[in-house]
Amino acid sequence: MKGVVLAGGTGSRLSPLTKITNKHLLPVYDKPMIYYPIQTLVGAGIRDILIVTGGRNAGDFLRLLGNGKEFGLSHLNYTYQEGEGGIAEALSLARHFAEGHRLCVILGDNIIQSNITPVVEAFRQQERGARILLKAVPDAERFGVAELHGNRVINIEEKPRQPRSSYAVTGIYFYDESVWQKIDRLEPSERGELEITDVNNFYIREGSMEFSFLEGWWTDAGTFESLLRANNLVAESRVAAPAEAQ
Repeated sequence: MKGVVLAGGTGSRLSPLTKITNKHLLPVYDKPMIYYPIQTLVGAGIRDILIVTGGRNAGDFLRLLGNGKEFGLSHLNYTYQEGEGGIAEALSLARHFAEGHRLCVILGDNIIQSNITPVVEAFRQQERGARILLKAVPDAERFGVAELHGNRVINIEEKPRQPRSSYAVTGIYFYDESVWQKIDRLEPSERGELEITDVNNFYIREGSMEFSFLEGWWTDAGTFESLLRANNLVAESRVAAPAEAQ
């Protein structure tokens, strides 16, 4: 399985912090934001990783991350997204890197507490399709929201005004090799972007979407409020870790 970290976009919601740097290079407590999704993949045993960057500061990723030695990797791959065409458009840039392999895709501003190895193993056992990670949140309207019926996802709605559940689709996605054909079928949304929610709904309609619930805390870091929350959560976990070890 290969890993893709999507770290393009302009980060306009964090302006003026992002006027001179990419959002994913901003600090979250004691590390740059981009470190956290890479560590999530490496911690789950995924070591063949592509970073999708964008904006005017893409070269800074190479200067910061190099070949991934700091994460125990021998190599990191990079590609560049021009403009903001949506998450699915950014993922399409990974086709040359990952075609023929299963994928774990993680958004570059997603920060989680737990190890996702059990979810990776569950996806490996799937015969085909996709798997998403869900988390109950109080502000589901900010995210793609999953509607569940028993043990099935029956629909995902992007940023609904009246969410049909409290289960947000976290920015961690697992896809089989058919994801590229699904991306090819996409039409731009009202925002003019290729939406990852539409990709997920293709899988749902063909009956091959599975889900897991994410353990521990999770946050994005794309707004001032969520960036502050990410810093606080990581800081609290650093303080708690030594205490738990005693």
